[in-house]
Amino acid sequence: MRLLLVEDDLMIGESVLDALRGEGYAVDWVRDGALADTALRTETYDLVLLDLGLPRLDGIQVLKALRARRDATPVLIATARDAVASRIAGLDAGADDYVLKPYDLNELAARIRALLRRAAGRAEPVFTYGRISLNPATHEALLDGEPLALSQREWAVLEALIARPGMILSRAQLEEKLYSWKDEISSNAVEVYVHSLRKKLGADLIRNIRGMGYMIAKSPAPGAGGETA
Repeated sequence: MRLLLVEDDLMIGESVLDALRGEGYAVDWVRDGALADTALRTETYDLVLLDLGLPRLDGIQVLKALRARRDATPVLIATARDAVASRIAGLDAGADDYVLKPYDLNELAARIRALLRRAAGRAEPVFTYGRISLNPATHEALLDGEPLALSQREWAVLEALIARPGMILSRAQLEEKLYSWKDEISSNAVEVYVHSLRKKLGADLIRNIRGMGYMIAKSPAPGAGGETA
């Protein structure tokens, strides 16, 4: 999952950036509203963590511009403005949730997971597909109830595909969910992660749609998610 962090305070931004990357997210960080607006017009994000008191362009203006483009990207406002009127203004401008500074980083991570679930149209906190279970809160992966060892980026590829069964994701779309601006991307990175996942979960789970990208079937086949005994 790729997030945009919009925060002008250096200490807060660095702390949140480290925490979110520790949760396995690819994160881009900008420190003013104008840069946030540009990023949202040119990049695709799964969620925006938005401060309100920003240089050059206020957070509410950034949010209103986003929604005026009919962009439904989830927005979590994180700000020190604790007046009820400020919270109402943010929610009425199109924010999906609101957290007040100083906030607990664990609570912030939980709110982000909840918004991502809502955006994906599901209520359950754990992804289950055939014999595979993924828990975004703990980053635990299970196969037939047994722990499955996945690297952070193997997890990210598998989560992106399992969250959208039946949908083809191009290599570029998967790269967007794996990497932030500062990350180096090798030309065959996605192929390497898909190959590794197939070795761990069975060759037929992730399908290569020639010239288009990768997908998993809308419904799991019997024994999906690894070799049957």
